[in-house]
Amino acid sequence: MKKTLLTLSLMLACSAAFADGNAFTPLNFNDAPIRTSAAQTTATPANTSQVIDKSVNTKMQSAITSLENAQVEVRNELLNYKTKYSDVDARYQAVKAERKALHKQVRSLERTISKIDKQKENIRKNMQMP
Repeated sequence: MKKTLLTLSLMLACSAAFADGNAFTPLNFNDAPIRTSAAQTTATPANTSQVIDKSVNTKMQSAITSLENAQVEVRNELLNYKTKYSDVDARYQAVKAERKALHKQVRSLERTISKIDKQKENIRKNMQMP
């Protein structure tokens, strides 16, 4: 859901940038060819002021705001997952330590049983040798 919202916001931002035509067309582009005469010595200055469409600007601001909101939501979700991960990791480490301790006890008891079996065998051998 978050990825979809982020993608849609990004698409809205891109489509708002190209809403009024080709982005590479200059603002003073004219379809009619420019004819200059030898008598005309003054050049017309190029239009240096850029006209910013306020609706495009507000759409861009809206897209940026929605992207920031999506980013905040994703960061909150990341924080929740990190918290859950640390809880699970702590439980895992505790179970791992408990397992290790129990494994040592099992090995110790198995060795004890093995020693007792050897002692019984030695006693049986000694009893049969009269």
